[in-house]
Amino acid sequence: MTDTNHIKHVASPLARQTLLDSNLTRPVAGKKPIRILPWLQVVKIGGRSIMDRGAEAILPIVSELRALLPEHRLLILTGAGIRARHLYSVALDLGLPVGSLAPLAASEAGQNGHILATLLAPDGVSYIDKPTVVNQLALHLTATRAVVASAFPPYHNHEFPGARLPPHRADVGAFLLADALGAAGLTFVEDVDGIYDVDPNAPAGDSAILMHDTSAAELAKHDGTLPIDRALIEVMGNARHIEKVQLVNGLKPGKLTAALRGQHVGTIIKTGATAT
Repeated sequence: MTDTNHIKHVASPLARQTLLDSNLTRPVAGKKPIRILPWLQVVKIGGRSIMDRGAEAILPIVSELRALLPEHRLLILTGAGIRARHLYSVALDLGLPVGSLAPLAASEAGQNGHILATLLAPDGVSYIDKPTVVNQLALHLTATRAVVASAFPPYHNHEFPGARLPPHRADVGAFLLADALGAAGLTFVEDVDGIYDVDPNAPAGDSAILMHDTSAAELAKHDGTLPIDRALIEVMGNARHIEKVQLVNGLKPGKLTAALRGQHVGTIIKTGATAT
C-alpha cells in the first residue's frame, strides 16, 4: 500500500501572496466594505474642552443629547482631559514607555464616559467597554437609543513607540470606530466654532479666519495649532466610509442638534473616502 500525501488548497485571490504588497491585494481589498451600522450617528465629546468645564458645559450637552434620542441612535464617545495630562507628566517623569501612557490616559476618558452615562441613565443610556462596543453594540442599540463609551482606541501597550506621548488619542479612536462601523456620520464636540487658519488664542489671533470647509489633505499642510489630534489627519486620508466629519462648538446650545440634522454649523472636514 502506498501512502500519498494530499495537500488541500482553498482557492483564494490572496493565495501565495505576502498580504503586504498593496498592488497584489488591491483587487480584493479595494472593494468597498459593507456598512455594519449605517443608521448610527457617532458623537465625540471633548474631555478637556467640555467635560473638564463641569456642570456649566456638561449639563446643557446632556439636555441636548436627551432631546436628540427620539431622532437618532447614538454612540457617544468621550475623550480625556486635564487628568490625563497630569498622568502624562508623572509617567514621563518616571520614564514610562509610550505603551504604558496610552492605557493611563484611556482610563480618564472612560471616567468621563461614566459621568456622562450616569447623567443620561434615566433615559436608558449606559456606559459600555470597548469589547462590548465591538461585539454587542447592535444589541444595546436595539434596547436603547444611545450608549456611551471611551473614545480612546485600544492600542494601549501596542501603541506606536515613535513618540513619547501616545499619538492615537480620542479623536483618532472616534474616527476609526465610526469608519469601521460604516456610521452615518461623526461629529466632534469641542469648545471652538471650528478650525481657524491661525490659532485664535495666539498673539495674532485677532485676525484668525474660520475655515468653514477644509480637507484632511489641506490640514496636513497646516502648521498652526489644531483643535483635533494631528494623527487624525493621517487616519482620515485612509477612510473607507466616512466622507466628512463636522467639528462644532458644544458650548453653544443647538449646534450639535443642527449638525446631526445635516446643517453646516461648524467646520466640515472632507476625508479620503469617496462615495459609491
